[in-house]
Amino acid sequence: MSDDSFIREVSEELRQDQAKALWDRYGWIAIGAAVIVVVVTAGVVGWNYWTTAQANRSGDAFSQALGLASEGRNDEAIAALEQLEQDGYGSYPVLARLRAATVMAEKGDIDEAVAAFDAAATDSSVPAAIRDMARLRAALLLVDHGEYEEVSARVETLTADTNTLRHTAREALGLAAWKQGRPADALALFDQVADDSEAPRNARERATLMAELIRGSGDAS
Repeated sequence: MSDDSFIREVSEELRQDQAKALWDRYGWIAIGAAVIVVVVTAGVVGWNYWTTAQANRSGDAFSQALGLASEGRNDEAIAALEQLEQDGYGSYPVLARLRAATVMAEKGDIDEAVAAFDAAATDSSVPAAIRDMARLRAALLLVDHGEYEEVSARVETLTADTNTLRHTAREALGLAAWKQGRPADALALFDQVADDSEAPRNARERATLMAELIRGSGDAS
């Protein structure tokens, strides 16, 4: 046997001995790590499956409730939406809550609808953007079914220049002011909407039309 062969064999045996020693000392760590990876992976896969299944189930229930509403089966739709509010997953409980209030309004239960929107608007568990939308929805109902002060109480804070809902809030407040015989206040609000370059075009067009109507009537002078 040559010296090189002898050295290689010795080196190989040394590496094997070292590997065996390392395994004897740290092998359980490698096994434990592998087990943890498997368990964590299984947990993540299981959680994703569960959340997807829950979301799909809630989505199906929401679609079915909307179908009932579109068929005019309002009481059944409200019952289905209220059930989804209780046991739905993700954003569906909040969506169901607002949609149920909308169905109440569509069937003519205005007071109940306003109360439902007001309840959502004051519920701290509901995201802030949704609370603002609920305030606005209640105010829009009260334009035709309430007083200026009731509309103002809900949307005055939404008319600030930095609020993304300001255009519709100002329009609602302007309509309420005009309806209650406050043309000067209404004109100021409609002019704000018409002059706001960030307002949607249809909102600016409606505001311009209302402003022209008020000026033409001479009531705001």
